[in-house]
Amino acid sequence: MSFWNLGDTPVDGKFETGGGDMEPIPAKTQVLAAPDEAKWDEYQGDRYISLRWSVMAPAEYKNRKIFQKIRVEDSDPKKAEKAKRMLAAIDANAGGKLVKSGKEPDDKALTMSLVNKPMVLMLQVWEIDKEQDGTPIPKEDRKKGNWVSAVSPRKGSPKKEEPAPEPEPLPTDFDEDVGF
Repeated sequence: MSFWNLGDTPVDGKFETGGGDMEPIPAKTQVLAAPDEAKWDEYQGDRYISLRWSVMAPAEYKNRKIFQKIRVEDSDPKKAEKAKRMLAAIDANAGGKLVKSGKEPDDKALTMSLVNKPMVLMLQVWEIDKEQDGTPIPKEDRKKGNWVSAVSPRKGSPKKEEPAPEPEPLPTDFDEDVGF
């Protein structure tokens, strides 16, 4: 069989996947995710660390991608420090190798230290409501997505914003001769 066996449908230079914009994961939702890509990136002179997170749980969001720009070289020193703190927290949850090195990480160090290291993310929703020239965008045409507002170590299953149930007290009548 030929690689280009496309059936009886003629190729006319047009193709549409049939997909569309996906609604973002609701704000203040916690997800278990791991970076599947970590690298330096640049856009219009803005250099930043780019992480692509793959959601592992809850099941309803599994395999969704969350893109994070960590602007550790922001021209505003306070913003740059905040970004470095976020990177340091992600690194701590992944084993702490980047901070221990004391050096600016390169792409290889980012990949080796962060990729496939699960942790819990708190997600928020961003929305673009104006064009670059300030013109308002109608609500139905606005772009939306998720951003990472917090990271924390992996501790069980992630959850939506709900208080954690109180742990049940340990029984007091257990046999102390059990070997574990």
